[in-house]
Amino acid sequence: MGGSVNLLVGLGNPGIRYQLSRHNAGFLVLDQLALQYDISFSQTHFDAHIGKGKIAGSPVLLAKPQTYMNLSGVAVRRLADYFRIDLGALIVIHDDLDLPFQTIRLKAGGGNGGHKGLISLTDHLGGTDFIRVRFGIGKPERKSMVEGYVLSPFSDEEMACLPQLIRTAGETVADILSSGIQNAMEKHHQKDVTNLIKEV
Repeated sequence: MGGSVNLLVGLGNPGIRYQLSRHNAGFLVLDQLALQYDISFSQTHFDAHIGKGKIAGSPVLLAKPQTYMNLSGVAVRRLADYFRIDLGALIVIHDDLDLPFQTIRLKAGGGNGGHKGLISLTDHLGGTDFIRVRFGIGKPERKSMVEGYVLSPFSDEEMACLPQLIRTAGETVADILSSGIQNAMEKHHQKDVTNLIKEV
């Protein structure tokens, strides 16, 4: 993937209220990457906080849309147009109800699983051929509880595991950039993140 710029988008909602909510997993992973690779979110353009730098030797643009989750595609489309980034150079990090907590999975293209941020991205970008880093958050007992669940903070038990999970998700992004999606999938899908946490 080296050479051209990759756009890394974390999905979430702006503001203190949502900072540690499950729906903001994408923002949390992007913050970790920014810290690790000394990238500053020093600019706001096109309704997104953005930072420029390098991860694993690849030039990257980090973006946290400030349009609220359901309109994420508005900001991302404007960024992609301005910086001339095609779908193949877009990596989106997002929470995923269909994966258990402590599970991180990579995916290239595919559906949206009802995720409103992904729906917005697909609608505005006109395609689904971007890479996703799926951060498992599990799901509540009843479907009617989903909205409250994703907008509520991680539990105390989850918070204890969160730093390691965020680091692991960040590692998957670095591996995608350095060796491609296929190699990154082979490396990380074999790992049991639960065991990683026990080792720390």
